[in-house]
Amino acid sequence: MNFLAHIYLSGNDTLLKLGNFMADGIKGKQYQTYRPQLQKGILLHRSIDSFTDSHPIVKQSTKRLHPKYSHYSGVIVDILYDHFLAKNWKKYHRKPLAPYVEDFYDLLDEHFELLTPSIQRMVPHMIADNWLLSYAEISGIATVLYNMNRRTKNISGMDRAVEDLQLHYHDFENEFTLFFDELRAFCSNRIKELDIQFRIKNT
Repeated sequence: MNFLAHIYLSGNDTLLKLGNFMADGIKGKQYQTYRPQLQKGILLHRSIDSFTDSHPIVKQSTKRLHPKYSHYSGVIVDILYDHFLAKNWKKYHRKPLAPYVEDFYDLLDEHFELLTPSIQRMVPHMIADNWLLSYAEISGIATVLYNMNRRTKNISGMDRAVEDLQLHYHDFENEFTLFFDELRAFCSNRIKELDIQFRIKNT
């Protein structure tokens, strides 16, 4: 659910961004059926997830939630980190968040046929409720967590995690800030590696 981070970390390449955005539903070698720039985005997404899941700072955030939310803690941290990216957007991008998000929604409309069926079903709801912009407010995160809890048939209790966000707000924000600087550097290098990898592959 950390859509905003994946979009941002893709840079300015449209198809790379779309591939990264829709990668969750593409398993194993299925990515090879897509055009090269989409493939790069899918592989970048997987690299981001691996880097994130194994990072000690993220583990610190997850550990704080684990007693209450068990294996759902990682999903919750992804959502909380998107909140801090949206909240502190001016630190990371020149364009304000609202027009940046609108530009991305326009990309989704323009390239709708390239998206996976599950993402095609999701996109109208995302745009109608302006999910990406809503992440900047705690109320928006509360809505995301409520909906995620419903998807688990109320088993996860994720809707209550907004209370943990408020209780440990500065700890989570500091962890995000430290981690995200490292993640940005990682992605910059990973995109270069993928460019070289695909250039060699196509020669």
